[in-house]
Amino acid sequence: MGQPQFVHLHVHTDYSLLDGACETSELLDEASRQKMPAVAITDHGNLFAAANFFYEASKRDVKPIIGCEVYVAKGSRHDRGEKTNGGNAQDRGDAEPGMRGSNHLVLLCESLEGYHNLIKLVSAGFLEGFYYRPRIDYDLLSKHSKGLIALSACLRGPVTEAVVDQKYDQARENAYRLRDVFGKGNFFLEIQDQGLPIEKDVNRELVRLPKKQASPSSPPTIVITSTTTTLMLRKCCSASRPARP
Repeated sequence: MGQPQFVHLHVHTDYSLLDGACETSELLDEASRQKMPAVAITDHGNLFAAANFFYEASKRDVKPIIGCEVYVAKGSRHDRGEKTNGGNAQDRGDAEPGMRGSNHLVLLCESLEGYHNLIKLVSAGFLEGFYYRPRIDYDLLSKHSKGLIALSACLRGPVTEAVVDQKYDQARENAYRLRDVFGKGNFFLEIQDQGLPIEKDVNRELVRLPKKQASPSSPPTIVITSTTTTLMLRKCCSASRPARP
């Protein structure tokens, strides 16, 4: 049996301002050097690196997976208040303005239709939902979910944030809602271990979450990632499912 294929699915390039520092050509060079079959980019709220990423990947034997870590409003993308449908001002008192009413969600293109849908979502975030950051909502996700694979994202994701707040029923409800939006087999619970103490407790609950459903019907699957913000692939210890053909 050959070595399991390794693919980074949660990566921020230098187009994720104040967060990412990966330059796309260097990222692809390192992925090629390590014989990774594919690599994704998932910048915050934008697709600015997508064209160059695809072009540079075509020069190497690495499959480009275009994605985005979108901001999803808890209510409507048209709302402009900070406390939107469950935003907890006490728990999120140190959050940046406009962030308490939104969550993160990683979207990956599985097909050309998915790419077209991701363009529509990201564009709507800027044109219709911009409030400090480009935001979409569940209404848009339900209309443009085909061809996309979703990961539950970081500690700011809709599932993990509820787990952090010890709202386990809400976390389960959010997970199954996203599974229903994207379809069975297209939504994954994202587990990360980047040395943050809180992640150990959160990861434990995320693993238990699909098992706690009384009558589980195609529960969300687990995917392990590590948010890559700098070119540290030689040291990174994350894993993921193989890229689909």
